This record gives sequence, structure tokens and C-alpha cells, in this order.
Amino acid sequence: MVIDRRHDHSFRVPRPDVSAKLGTPNACNDCHRDKGADWAAEAVERWHGPNRKGLQNYAEAFHAAWTGGSAAALLAAVAYNGNLPAFARASALSELRPYVSRANIGLARAALSDPDPLVRIGALDMLEGAPANQLWPLASPLLSDSTRGVRIRAASLLAAVPTASQPPADRGRFDLAAAEFVAAQRLNADRPEARATLGNFFARRRLAAEAEAEYRAALHLSPQYAPAAINLADLFRQAGRDRDGEAVLRTAIEASPRDGGLHHALGLALSRLKQTDDAIAELRRAAELEPDRARYVYVYAVALHSAGRGPEAIAILKDGLTRHSSDRDILMALTTFNRDAGDQAAALDYAERLARLAPNDREIANLVQSLRNSAK
Repeated sequence: MVIDRRHDHSFRVPRPDVSAKLGTPNACNDCHRDKGADWAAEAVERWHGPNRKGLQNYAEAFHAAWTGGSAAALLAAVAYNGNLPAFARASALSELRPYVSRANIGLARAALSDPDPLVRIGALDMLEGAPANQLWPLASPLLSDSTRGVRIRAASLLAAVPTASQPPADRGRFDLAAAEFVAAQRLNADRPEARATLGNFFARRRLAAEAEAEYRAALHLSPQYAPAAINLADLFRQAGRDRDGEAVLRTAIEASPRDGGLHHALGLALSRLKQTDDAIAELRRAAELEPDRARYVYVYAVALHSAGRGPEAIAILKDGLTRHSSDRDILMALTTFNRDAGDQAAALDYAERLARLAPNDREIANLVQSLRNSAK
């Protein structure tokens, strides 16, 4: 085996003060298990003072991203900070994918020319959240990057751009990088992950038959590999073949009955097939199996509300909010469902909580004002 240098595997300064705030582990309490993080943090500050050097300062940004908090500004600060390890900056860029906007796309543009290839790849990850018509001018220069990992990531991203929209002068570079991407996956063709990744690439290029073959190959290698089944079902959805998607997902559930993602995907397929009761049962199962997935709670509640079961939907969302207190989708659903049910006071309370999470969102501000006017 080849051993590579991995700068992210370093021994870092213990941060029991962060443990006290976020519940993260730290080296101090790994030994002093009879003491709390506050005790360890006070001891470290007593010995070394409040302004210690060498501290990593990005835990809060990633904690916010992974728990549904207000993460965009925190992640951007990490990505901009050239003094932080490239691995941390690249990870922050990747986590910014759901938050891409005109206000921060300049960050991705700057990171695409960063000296470290990890950061350039992170910037490409971030751009997956950008509109397809903006991708080519931003990412196509990296099709000729000096690092193969960057070239094939650029090819993977740009696969979503239709050939007709690619400038003729760039198609040769794309074809070369795309061939490298395919070769990299073929090298690991005995792994379901590689076959599914190749299936995703073909799906983005609108090569449906090739994508289906790769997803089926992944499931042949490992019937338990849920992402291949979910993506194959989604491929069928795009082709209007939800019955075939249902069959794929039910077969996968037989192999992995406790995979919430499979139940969630099946619930969505059944909903499209107008099998409402069965769809709700599958969406409920997904939320029960993976309660840490706020999206599953939200979609289950929306399905209940659409079926005329508003009070149940509100109860599910309120329970989910205790676990996902900063999830915008849950808060917005609670706002609208309570408003529609005539409970203006509750709707206003949830809308104001949303506004505190997104103080610059004009639509939320207008919603709050509208609810305040209705309450007068």
C-alpha cells in the first residue's frame, strides 16, 4: 500500500471550550472521563491564558452546516481564511453548495484559482448549487488543470451542461477530461460506488441507457447499496417509469429494510403514483428510521398536510423542531400550516424565528409583516 501525506490527520490543540458549546470530543476528557468539558476548558485557560495560539476555529461553522443552523457566513469565513489548512477550506466550500447565491459566487470563482488542488475541487463542489447556465465559463478552464483530480471533478460538474451549450472550442478539452473521469471509475469497477458514480455521470449527460446499466451493475455487486437503487428509481422518474422505480426500491428494501433513504424514495414514488396512504406510510417509516434527517420529517409532514391531515402534520413538525431547531423548511411549514389553520399567533411566532435565522431575507421579512398586520 502507498502511504500518502495527509495534513488533515494532524494532532490538533485540544478544544474543551468548543466541546462545552457544541458537544464535540476533545483529548483532555478522553483521559479525564470523570470531569466535564467545562472543567477541562477552565484548566486550559488557567494554564495558558485566554488568547492561546494554534487554535482551529472552524468547528462552529461545520456544526452549523450539519445541524441546520445559519451556516453560510461562518462557512464563507473559513473558506476565505488562507491561514487555515486547505482541507478545512475545501470542506467549507463543499458545504456551501446549498447556499450558492450571487452574493457569494465570487468566493467560488476565487477558489477555482487557489494554489491547492483540494481547494479548487472544493470550489467545484460548491458550484454544483449554481444554475447550469453559469457553470461553463466558471469551471471549464479547470478541464485543463495540472492535477487530474481537478480535471475529472470539472468534467463531472460540467456533464450537466448540454453539448449544444458547450462552446465548440472547448469540447475537445471536455471530451479528454470526461474520458479520464470514466477511466478513473473503470479502474474501480469492482466497487458499487464507482459504478453508481459512473451512472450519475451518464445520467447528467442524458445517456439514460448507459446510466441504467451502471446502476444495475452496482446493485448486482451489492444489493444493499442504496444510493444506486435510489438513483436508478430517479432515472426512471425522469422517464415517466415510476412503476419500474417502485419495483427497484422494493427489491432494495428487501436487502436493506432499515435504510431510511430507500423508504423515503419509495414514499415519493408512491405519491407520484397517487397511492397516498402507502406513500405516507413509507415517508413515516423513513422519518422514524432516521430522525436526524430533517428533510424526512418535513416531507412526511407535507404529505400528511396534503392528505387533509393538518393537525397531524403540525404535530410532526413541532416534534421535529425539538431536534432540528434551526431547520428553515420545518419552520416555514409550521408558519404556513398554522396560518392556514387560522392560528395567526403561532404562525407569527415561527415566522419570527425564521427571520432571526435569515435577517436579510426580504421574503421572510414580508411574511412576518403580513402576519403582524393580520394579528392586529
